Amino acid sequence: VVLLHGIASSSVTYENVIDDLTRAHRVVALDLLGFGRSSAPAGAQFTIDEHVEAVVTSIDRIGVPTPLTLVGHSLGALISIRLAAQYPRLVKHLVIVAPPVYLPSDTVLDPVERVRMDAYQKLYHFMRENPGFTRTAAQALERISPIRNLVDVREENWRAFSLSLERCIESQTTVTDLAQVRCPIDLIYGTLDPFLAPAGLRVIERMRGVATTRVEGVDHVIRPKLAEELVRIINNPSPPTAPIRLVSGPA
Repeated sequence: VVLLHGIASSSVTYENVIDDLTRAHRVVALDLLGFGRSSAPAGAQFTIDEHVEAVVTSIDRIGVPTPLTLVGHSLGALISIRLAAQYPRLVKHLVIVAPPVYLPSDTVLDPVERVRMDAYQKLYHFMRENPGFTRTAAQALERISPIRNLVDVREENWRAFSLSLERCIESQTTVTDLAQVRCPIDLIYGTLDPFLAPAGLRVIERMRGVATTRVEGVDHVIRPKLAEELVRIINNPSPPTAPIRLVSGPA
């Protein structure tokens, strides 16, 4: 099982998952290019294809047997989708956790959801243009995070953060990438996740081969309840034609 984290984070994202997974699997949690303890080459442009190639190279150097189960959270979900589409022989089960799937606003019919889609783009543009604000906000989020060092935006990784945000999340091709994936796909997310656009989620939920699990009362962080469902899905992939599964949130 290979685990890919989201933007402004690192492999600590999966703190609540790894111990349970290692009982039955060999687990590799990677730090994405430019994040955590991974290097940030001076010439890197942090496109989604560069992230994919860095993951593929790491898998090869570590000697991870393939095909494997690939799990991606947030930005890691978008990278995982592109990897599974481009390297179908490497992935036997794709698990995407809280993917930030954004559609061009002119393709969204509902006016409220259209405004919301535009708002995400404006927010991300503002974050990239105002590094001081973004780093301060990240520090505030880190102070209340249930996982230590979960949110990490510093001067040292600013280029990786800002370019990954612009070139992987804002300028994404996730829906067309997902349509090319051949292996079984599990989608899991919390119903209180503020980074997810309902219009984008509905599109991928209706795609062939995608099974969805919604966890009530859970946000973007992989807290224990979401972690429990994630481990269950990794151990027992959902049938591609399974109905949407709704899991009650924390009591």
